[in-house]
Amino acid sequence: MTDSLVGRGGGWYRFRDTWVLPAAPKAVFDAVVDLAAYPLWWRDVRSVSQVDEDTAELVCRSRLPYALTVRMHRDRQDERDGRVRVLLSGDLEGTLAGALTAVGSGTRLEITQEVEARKPLLRKLDRIARPVFRINHALMMRRGHNGLRGYLRASAG
Repeated sequence: MTDSLVGRGGGWYRFRDTWVLPAAPKAVFDAVVDLAAYPLWWRDVRSVSQVDEDTAELVCRSRLPYALTVRMHRDRQDERDGRVRVLLSGDLEGTLAGALTAVGSGTRLEITQEVEARKPLLRKLDRIARPVFRINHALMMRRGHNGLRGYLRASAG
């Protein structure tokens, strides 16, 4: 689900996604907080550079002809509560949060992003391209979900 943030100017987005994954919460948590491994399972994440102990810079590119460079700074990482949250800066600014819960023999990962597009091209095209940006986000998240499912299966077996 994608919706605009109420009361905000152009360029603001709220994204909510739910991933059901074939692994215990600890395995999912470990994979989600290991940013360096993202390019192994999420083809839209082209590179990850460690900035400091709590910050990494990711370069992402999906089907559209532009890349996004985003710094993710750890704000909360609580394995016991199954909660993660990072502050985003760069081409997107805002927050990205995850909540993990056990479901059967797997895990449900609820992802919430509240971001403002800061990349000039995205801001300029926001009014006319918002539906395309939403579709692009949904497809990117689908590839991430599928990639993480496969990665977790391979890690378990």
